[in-house]
Amino acid sequence: MSPIPDVSIPPGLSRRYNRTPAGRAWLASLPGLIKQFLDQWELVPDLDPGVLPWHGHGGIAIPARRGDSRAHGGDGSAAVLKIAFPHEEATRERHALTLWGGHGAVRLLDADAASCALLLERLDAGRSLEHVPLDTAAPVWGGLVRQLSVVPDDRPEWREIDHVAARAEQWSDELPETWEQLARPFPRWLLEAALEVCQTRGAVGRRAGKDVLVHADLHYLNILARTSVPEPGAGQARPSGQAAFAAIDPQPLIGEAEFAVAPVLWNRIQELPQKDPGRALLERCRDFSAAAGLDEEAARQWSLAREVENALWYASRRHHEGDLARSLWVASTLAGRTLTGLPTPQELPAPGAGEAAGTAVG
Repeated sequence: MSPIPDVSIPPGLSRRYNRTPAGRAWLASLPGLIKQFLDQWELVPDLDPGVLPWHGHGGIAIPARRGDSRAHGGDGSAAVLKIAFPHEEATRERHALTLWGGHGAVRLLDADAASCALLLERLDAGRSLEHVPLDTAAPVWGGLVRQLSVVPDDRPEWREIDHVAARAEQWSDELPETWEQLARPFPRWLLEAALEVCQTRGAVGRRAGKDVLVHADLHYLNILARTSVPEPGAGQARPSGQAAFAAIDPQPLIGEAEFAVAPVLWNRIQELPQKDPGRALLERCRDFSAAAGLDEEAARQWSLAREVENALWYASRRHHEGDLARSLWVASTLAGRTLTGLPTPQELPAPGAGEAAGTAVG
């Protein structure tokens, strides 16, 4: 193969991980890891001169072409080399992608467990559901949830993934203590509403026999178009969600599929109408739940609990006042008693917007 060109580290990724010793150590190792896996998997970066690779909160994604070696599956086809900062979600991503096998999610081509390096199918990074009208996004999202809701079997990857009910039990123990430690950052009734969800839905989840694999971060930017499906021309129908889009960046859990609804509620809330936005939020919960064949009430309850947990996370970090306000608005609205004194949904930031410290939950 020809010499592999150097790949620049995006400044945004450097700023994020320069904040901690572990992050700085990972950044220092990243150029070597990139070269290692470009060589190991016989990849050539597919970037125009001066163009930086993609990155998110957790790692770098380098568009590449596979080499010509048939022994490594190389055929010059498009792929992506993803290297994530080692953390819990990153270590489990390969297990979820293996279980999905490319059905509803990006296809996993190869993986290295020790370094959280993945070789992935290339999707169209410029075509997500972020700017797709919500009435079009809902059936696409719902179709993917149906595909992703795989029932557990005897494959070993299932043993590496936590259960939603266990997460609820953990929250039941930890949320009250955290709320007290943070000087009670919101009214107790909202905390109790979340705890009730954890206790009731956690128990239901343990005995209902409805366990599936859940993508717990299935928001609009984590759904990308497949490159093999072109944009429709004038007068042509758009391909179905199952054929045209795939999920990326899973936060895998096992449990009720309704746990997946929350991210489509706390994202894009600026698009809620100024008149009666609370009602519109509940209607969005209903519409997305219906599109995926889910129980609207279970989705509302899980979304409430997840946003209370998010609110406490934001309250524990500096410079996340806008994120905290957004989580409190969504959680209290889902609980039926929107807190007073909060900005309107149109004034609240998108998850991660203007983030100055930490890693956004959304």
